[in-house]
Amino acid sequence: MNGLYDEVKIALHSVWRQRWLALGVAWAVALLGWLIIALIPNSYESTARVQVQNQSMLSDTMGISPNDQQGDIDRVRSALLSAANLRKVVLGSGMAPVGADDGTIDGHIATLRNAVTVKALPDNMFEISARISAGGNSDAHNAVLARRVVEQLVTIFSTENVMGGREEAGQTLTFLNQELARRAAQLSEAEARRVAFQQKYMGLLPGVGSFEQRAEQKRAELSQVETELVSAQSALAAMGGQLASTPATIPAPYYGGGGAVGGARGRLSALEGQLSEAMARGLTDQHPDVIALRSQIARTRSDVAREPASGGGGAGTVQNPAYASIRSLQADRQGTVSGLSQRRAALQAEIGSLSSRQASEPTVAAEQDRLNRGYDVLKTQYDKLLADREQVQLRADVSTKTDAVRVQVMDPPSAPQVPVAPKRPLLLAGILIVALGAGAGVAFARGQLTTTYPTAGKLASATGLPVLGSVSEVVTPAQQAVRRKHTLRFAGGVAGLVGCFLLLMTIEFIQRGLVA
Repeated sequence: MNGLYDEVKIALHSVWRQRWLALGVAWAVALLGWLIIALIPNSYESTARVQVQNQSMLSDTMGISPNDQQGDIDRVRSALLSAANLRKVVLGSGMAPVGADDGTIDGHIATLRNAVTVKALPDNMFEISARISAGGNSDAHNAVLARRVVEQLVTIFSTENVMGGREEAGQTLTFLNQELARRAAQLSEAEARRVAFQQKYMGLLPGVGSFEQRAEQKRAELSQVETELVSAQSALAAMGGQLASTPATIPAPYYGGGGAVGGARGRLSALEGQLSEAMARGLTDQHPDVIALRSQIARTRSDVAREPASGGGGAGTVQNPAYASIRSLQADRQGTVSGLSQRRAALQAEIGSLSSRQASEPTVAAEQDRLNRGYDVLKTQYDKLLADREQVQLRADVSTKTDAVRVQVMDPPSAPQVPVAPKRPLLLAGILIVALGAGAGVAFARGQLTTTYPTAGKLASATGLPVLGSVSEVVTPAQQAVRRKHTLRFAGGVAGLVGCFLLLMTIEFIQRGLVA
């Protein structure tokens, strides 16, 4: 610790011996730094905050959502720093003198583009700021100019949000109307070409749609008809089997004693009638009712076989009603099968005719397909443009007849009183510290270059020889007086440097007071 203390004292002694060099370097560095800082113009910044409110009450009924308005807001924010808008700011704020040429105005526009900042904040808030540091103007003029620039930007921002969307909607409607007129003319020409083609090849064309489309439709219809025909033929075959097992006549019932006694034959007739009704309703052979009726009929027929023939005036036969019902259903099924067979034959003939036409006139079919595709494409594009035009028209009506976007100035442009750059007090103090450090550093380096030894230990270390002793310096009263004068002069030089710093600080605060 003592060794470190000794090293510090030796370093301070070395600097003290070169104190005049240190003072000169400090003065030079300080004056140069303060001059550079004095040449930097003050920058004054004005800030304003605006809020964009989206009126979305019509979003549900009109299909206009706040996101649509958000895109317009982003567009206005990007266009705010365009050359045309900045030109308005330069002329409106007085940055360029009256009658300035285009070169001067363009220079101010380039400067203003780097000086203006637009920041997006939460809740649709925007912060617009401008930093002005024109070297040829006074600080008070730059402060006022910064506020004027922000005022012009806020005005343009509000105007663009309110009117920009309307102008864009009008331009879009004009474009869409022109496109619709052009597409309508193309659609009419395509329709005329298609009609003329159909009239020219009336006997060869298959009708609506291409050959392939028509043939595919006929094949699908033929497949359905064949499925229905198979089902009808199966039903007809089932009716034939049932008719074969049903007798055409049954014995007439015997009436005696004032009542009707049918016996087993009467029950058989009733059961067969019930079975016919069940089959007429569409019940299949696997239905439980049908199975039960067939079982009862089988048992009743056994009873009929064992029953003796009736005598008397009541003997005879009558037509079986079950047989008549089944015969009627069979005739209906036959008609259905015949109709489906005829339809199948007609479809097969049409498919063959289409195939033969396509084979005989392939160019006609290809041309028809080409005309139909072109017409369909034009019709789709026209319908889409028409829907887009209606949507844009609706949005334009909402924008013009309602306050879809409202811009509210939350914080008006501020009047700056203190420059935001440079931080002159801090820079002045920093230059003073750097100057003193530079002077001390140069003095210390100069002391290290000399061949003097401030202590006996340094001498012994440098020569490698033992030092037997040292003689202290003897200062006479005259020398003390001279040294005292030199010390006072050095102190005066340091005090002058500090005084210059304080003077510059005072001037800085006085200038700020004048701006305020």
